[in-house]
Amino acid sequence: MENLRNSSSPPGNGGPAAPLTVEGSYILHQMFRVPWPAWKALGAAAQKSIVEEASGMLDRLEGRDKDQSAAFSMLGHKGDLMLVHFRRTLDGLNDVELQVAHLKLAEFLEPTTSYVSVVELGLYEVSVRLYRALREKGIQAESPEWMQAVENELSRQRNASAGRLWPEIPQRRYLSFYPMSKLRGETKNWYQAPITGRQMMMRVHGVIGRRYAGQVIQIISGSIGFDDWEWGVDLFADDPLVFKKLVTEMRFDEASAVYGQFGPFYVGLRFPAAKLGALLAGRTPSFP
Repeated sequence: MENLRNSSSPPGNGGPAAPLTVEGSYILHQMFRVPWPAWKALGAAAQKSIVEEASGMLDRLEGRDKDQSAAFSMLGHKGDLMLVHFRRTLDGLNDVELQVAHLKLAEFLEPTTSYVSVVELGLYEVSVRLYRALREKGIQAESPEWMQAVENELSRQRNASAGRLWPEIPQRRYLSFYPMSKLRGETKNWYQAPITGRQMMMRVHGVIGRRYAGQVIQIISGSIGFDDWEWGVDLFADDPLVFKKLVTEMRFDEASAVYGQFGPFYVGLRFPAAKLGALLAGRTPSFP
């Protein structure tokens, strides 16, 4: 409802300050550290039983259509195992989180962090065009006619973008996930810039991303009201160097160079549930 109700705008803008958005799958990232001494102290039979239960559950979850889960072997000190869950509802995320918590393996998984968000498509171009057209017709912001026109446009966008709103977890070997926000500083504030200015900056930002089409799959999720940052970014690729090149290039455009604030980065190698035993045995799980 924020898109429809927020009528505040910078001087001279003449319309709502917030761009329209459409949302799809809810996403939960879970990062865990394995207490290796405790795990290695278990006998082989106990380890086998725990792995079979956990890999069986993950196998069922990763094979679903839209409500999918995927496992990643993490690099660095931030964790050993990352689980990523896409669900149609927030209730679905809660359900899978509880399923993981009740595995026997959970006794050997120490949470390091997590992140909750929802797939989001920002509609800056659509918003500016629609707001301008409505103003030219003399329709007042937040009037019944305005609200109906906005809802009609959102419905069209949801239908046209269904595949992007409800994606499968990409079958790529490497994942780079990071949260980010837009600056709210003393002299520069993203949320006080006119919507047309933000539109132009995001257009340039998008052009850079499209140059990497085919090399990387990017899924943007909104987390305002859900977690500590404003967006989550998932990058999936078969060549991990693409992450460095893409993020570096984007750092130089105005939207990032002036207004971007980046959280920690989490990098993982995807593996099928059947290879969970390899990870817990101290070997890099193969893919697929």
